[in-house]
Amino acid sequence: MKKLINVPNQVVDEMIEGYVAAYPQYVKVLPENKRSVVSVNTVRPGKVGVIIGGGSGHEPAFMGVIGKGFVDAVPVGNVFASPPPDPILACTKAVDGGEGVIYMYGNYAGDCMNFDMAAELAAMEGIRVETVLVTDDVASSPVIEKRRGIAGGFFVYKCAGAAADMGMKLDDVVRVARKANDNVRTMGVALSPCAVPQTGKPSFVLGEDEMEIGLGIHGEPGVRRGKLKTADETADELLDTILNDMPISAGERVAVLVNGLGSTTYMELFIVFRRVEQRLKELGIQIHRSFVGEFVTSLEMGGCSVSIMKLDDELAQMIDYPVDTPMYVQK
Repeated sequence: MKKLINVPNQVVDEMIEGYVAAYPQYVKVLPENKRSVVSVNTVRPGKVGVIIGGGSGHEPAFMGVIGKGFVDAVPVGNVFASPPPDPILACTKAVDGGEGVIYMYGNYAGDCMNFDMAAELAAMEGIRVETVLVTDDVASSPVIEKRRGIAGGFFVYKCAGAAADMGMKLDDVVRVARKANDNVRTMGVALSPCAVPQTGKPSFVLGEDEMEIGLGIHGEPGVRRGKLKTADETADELLDTILNDMPISAGERVAVLVNGLGSTTYMELFIVFRRVEQRLKELGIQIHRSFVGEFVTSLEMGGCSVSIMKLDDELAQMIDYPVDTPMYVQK
């Protein structure tokens, strides 16, 4: 699989160099750790520090949302691998404004281990850290606490970032983030694989006429593999699975995210959103705000995911909160 790279084992560092060079008005790399990417203008005394992170290969997640109203810093891991504790700790020190720091990341073993280790090290230096795991992937487990975190994390991070920017204390930022996570569900479908730069080989194999429902963003097995269906049929299956797991009543408000996994065109994403909107309207469910595009990718994987978040007044306020970041701006 063709890629525009130089040396395979340097892709992450060269990506960070290019990203920081492109957006110096938003981000910088800490001199003490080249994998610690920090906002140049959002950290301030009295504000809760907001850190998200994970492996590379999911761009624009996670670095793309560093900025006002969103995230203060991102420790960057290798492709599909958790960042180690050192860049996490460096980010924590950099964004600590005296009110503590919140860590948010997908529920993966490596991330849990390394972020927990960094939190312990931060505590030894007098910085209070609280953690919220993202567990939105319905396909990954029937038990919510064991689910993976995928594109729905965008909603969780956005709500927490808004709460922190509004001046909420750490306990309230954590409460908002957990409420957001409790009310978001995601289902995805893969049409074609991705290739990790170091190997150049497909991460899995799908036939030309096949699709896989529930495949993870690192190529984890899904729940069903079958013949390729139409956009409407696929959207129906994703949405029905979400609504069976998280019933939503007529009259309730939701935020909707249709997320491309890397090589799926915007044409296809809007066709999928069109069906999701039709179905929700038929059910009497009000779409408060919609997001369509690439938010959490998996290199050049083909496919998409649908995320639905139930909203109350507080979560709606957080979803509507303005943000200004390199990869996402909301007025």
